[in-house]
Amino acid sequence: MDTLKLEGLSKYYENFKAVDSVTLEINQGELFSFLGPSGCGKTTLLRMIAGFEAPSQGKIFIGNQDITMLPPYKRPVNTVFQNYSLFPHMTIFDNVAFGLRIKKIDKNEIQERVIEMLKLVKMEDQKNKYPGKLSGGQKQRIAIARALINKPKVLLLDEPLAALDLKLRQHMLIELMNIHDAVGITFIYITHDQGEAMSISDRVAIMNAGQIIQEGLPDDIYERPSSIFSAYFIGDTNLIQGKVVGIEDEYVELECSDGKTNTFMIDSTFHFKPEIGKTIALSLRPEKIAVSKRKPKSQDDFNILQGTIEDILYLGTHTQYIVKVGELRFKIFSQHKRVYFDDKALDWEDKVFLFWHDTDTHLINETFEDYSQEELNKLEQSIGFSRKKSV
Repeated sequence: MDTLKLEGLSKYYENFKAVDSVTLEINQGELFSFLGPSGCGKTTLLRMIAGFEAPSQGKIFIGNQDITMLPPYKRPVNTVFQNYSLFPHMTIFDNVAFGLRIKKIDKNEIQERVIEMLKLVKMEDQKNKYPGKLSGGQKQRIAIARALINKPKVLLLDEPLAALDLKLRQHMLIELMNIHDAVGITFIYITHDQGEAMSISDRVAIMNAGQIIQEGLPDDIYERPSSIFSAYFIGDTNLIQGKVVGIEDEYVELECSDGKTNTFMIDSTFHFKPEIGKTIALSLRPEKIAVSKRKPKSQDDFNILQGTIEDILYLGTHTQYIVKVGELRFKIFSQHKRVYFDDKALDWEDKVFLFWHDTDTHLINETFEDYSQEELNKLEQSIGFSRKKSV
C-alpha cells in the first residue's frame, strides 16, 4: 500500500516554527484535507511533501520509500496550484502532453493518454484552444489533467478553487470528487474553506500554529470538537463556559459564567472525564437549537431556556437569531422548511424559549483562559461573531 507517512515533520525559519512535529498517516486512495487559517503551516507542509521545501526535521514516506530528500521531479507526487501555472503559449493539448514529452514517451501513446485525460476532465473539445481563451474553471481542469497525466501516487492540491466564484467552486468540488473516484489515487487538499473541506474529504486535519489540532472524519470533528479552536473553526457554534456542579451517569450539570443559567447535557463520547468543580466549555451548534414563543413540554432529555431576541438576520435558507439569556447570548439558525408558517413570525424584543436535546451538546476540556487574547480575536474574526456578544 502506498500510504503517505509523515514522521515528526518540522520546518523552522530561524526562530519561527512553520510546521511543528507533524506525525500522520494518509491511506492510499484517500481524499485528505488540511484545513486551517492563513499562516497555520498547511501550505508549508504541502511544499515539503512535494519536495519544494526541505524539512528541518522528520521523514516523509510513500509506502516503504523514504522520499524526504528526493528532488521534486523524482517523487511520485504532482501538484495543482491555485494560479494554474499553465503555459500560455501552448495549446491545451500541448499543456497536458508536456510532462510526457519531457519523458520522451512515444508520440502515439502521448496522443492516446492526453485524449483520455481530457475526456476525464470533460475538456476534449477544447484541446486546440490556448489557456487565455478558457474560464477559470476550465483552466483548473486542465491543470488537474496535466498533473494526473504522469500517473502520480499522490496529487497535491493547494487551494485549487480559491480564485473561482461560489457557484463554480461548488461545481468544481463535485468534479474533483468524480475525478478522484475515477483515478483512485491519494488526493491531499489544502484549504482554509471549512465548507470545502467538510464536503469533499474522507478525513480532515485541522491545523493551527504549525500543529495538527484535531484529525478525523468531517462529521466527527463537527459534532465532537476536541478544542475551542476546532469548535470555532469548523462551522458556527455557541460556546458556554462554566463550572461542573453535578455529574450523574452520563449527565453533567454546568453552572454558566453568569451564575444563573444551569445547563444539563448528555454525551457518552467524552474526550475526557469531567470533574466536579472544574471549569470547562460546552459547544452547541446553532442549528441544533429550536426557538419558539410557546413553551415546550418539559422533558428530562431536553434543555429549556427563556430569553429575548436581540437580532434577526434573514439568510435565504435560514434565519439567524441572537437571543439573550441572562448575561449569555445564543446564536440560533432556524431553517426555512415551509412557504407559509402556522406561527406568527418572531420579531425583535420577543420573549422566546430555546430548547435542544441533551445529546446535541458536547463538552470541551478547555476554557477561554487557555488562549491568548490575540488567538481569541483571530478566532472571532474567522467566524464573524464576537465572544463579547456571544456565549
